[in-house]
Parts: sequence; C-alpha cells; structure tokens
Amino acid sequence: MTHTTPATHTAGTTHTTVIGRARERGVETLSLDSPDTRNALSAALVGDLADALTECGEDPEVRAVVLTHTGTTFCAGADLRDPPDPEAFVGLLRQLVELPKPVVARVAGHVRAGGLGLLAACDIAAASTTSTFAFTEVRIGVAPAVISLPLLPRTDPRALSRYYLTGERFDAPEAARTGLLTAAGDDVDAVLEPVLDGLRRSAPQGLAETKRLLTARVLETFDRDAADLTALSARLFASPQAREGMTAFLERRDPAWVL
Repeated sequence: MTHTTPATHTAGTTHTTVIGRARERGVETLSLDSPDTRNALSAALVGDLADALTECGEDPEVRAVVLTHTGTTFCAGADLRDPPDPEAFVGLLRQLVELPKPVVARVAGHVRAGGLGLLAACDIAAASTTSTFAFTEVRIGVAPAVISLPLLPRTDPRALSRYYLTGERFDAPEAARTGLLTAAGDDVDAVLEPVLDGLRRSAPQGLAETKRLLTARVLETFDRDAADLTALSARLFASPQAREGMTAFLERRDPAWVL
C-alpha cells in the first residue's frame, strides 16, 4: 500500500486529514503530516489520529502500528492556536495504550511537550541520534499534566524531576537511558528492523494479551488520575501566567518572569 491522504466529508465541507497512512506486510504506518505546524497537537490532528487508530484496531489485517511523522519535528506539543480539548487528548493517549495491537513510535526529528506523551503511550519507541526532546510546559507557565498519565509509570522518576522542572533539551541516548525511548541509533529504521520482524512473527492473540499485561499499571494510572489531571491542565492553560507564556512564545520573546 502506498502513502495516502484521504479526504473526509462532513456537513458539506471537505476535510483533508493530517494523518498519512501506508501499509507493508501487516504493519500500518500512521504519519503525523502537518509539517507547517511542526505536527503540533491541534484539534484536527488529535481527532484524525484517533480515527485512524480506531480503524487499525478493528482491522484484522493490521498486526502492528508504527507512529511516525513528516518534516523535521515528530510533534511540537499543543497547538497554541488550535488546542485540542484536554479530554480528547487524554482519550487519544489512552487509546494508544489500550489498542489491542502494538504501537511503535519512529522518531527522526524533535519532540516537545505533549509529543512526549505520545511517545510514552506507545509500547516501543525508537529515535535517531539527531533527535532532541524537551518538556517545555514550565516555560510557558503550565505543567506536563495529562502526559504524566503514561510517562510517570514508564520513565525514570529522577530524570523526570530534572527535565519536567527545567525544560532543558536532552538527546536521544539520554531519552533511552531514562526509559522514554526503547532504543536510539544513527539509522532509526535499522533500529526498528528486528522489532518489526518480531512483531510480524508473533500471533495476534499473543500480542494483544501480552500488551494487556504490560499496560495494566499504566491504565490504573489513567483510571485514578485522568479526571484530576485534565482539570489541572484546563485550569493552568486558562491562567494569567499561561496567557503571558503563550503570548511570549508566539511573539518570540522571553516571558515576563525570566530573570
């Protein structure tokens, strides 16, 4: 199957999806395909990705899903001009965790803020050594609230303490050391070749039940904390400090609190 970008029709309008799709030997590749916005998490991107994952979950011909991107950025975090509803984003993260097929993140670019939540929600994540990562939420006056649902159970807590609080940029080997990534290498496709071969050799039932074992504790976190963290995210984004931080970001200047 070649890369496709289907159009959907609703209420007399045509919507071109921002998710590219391709399939090879049972592996469906979903590409975040909005490079002009650095694949920021807009309402459209979150909705289109959720729809594509639903189709993959229901298709018996799909053995596994690869989540990747076009352009030099995997995902820049929330689209500040068209942010998704927090509950919709939480739903997308949970959908990645609950999907009865393995989801593999393939990163050959940069990942920021909410994009790191997508990585953490995937079962396996690999990146090229040129990729960089940062939790930039604190720098615009908010917190990595809902993305903590998959991150906290899966990532080294001391590393998260540092990178959550400072917003520092870190590289792919460090991301692998902390558990954010499964592996990193100069050629991300070479890194993933044995992974995809293993998934293709595995029985669908075995994959689904093994994933259920692996994600049980992550889903417990969703059940316990999703409502509180969604409310926290909404409250912070509506705050005066967040408005200043987002305005400063869009105006390419330092926010008022920088010393």
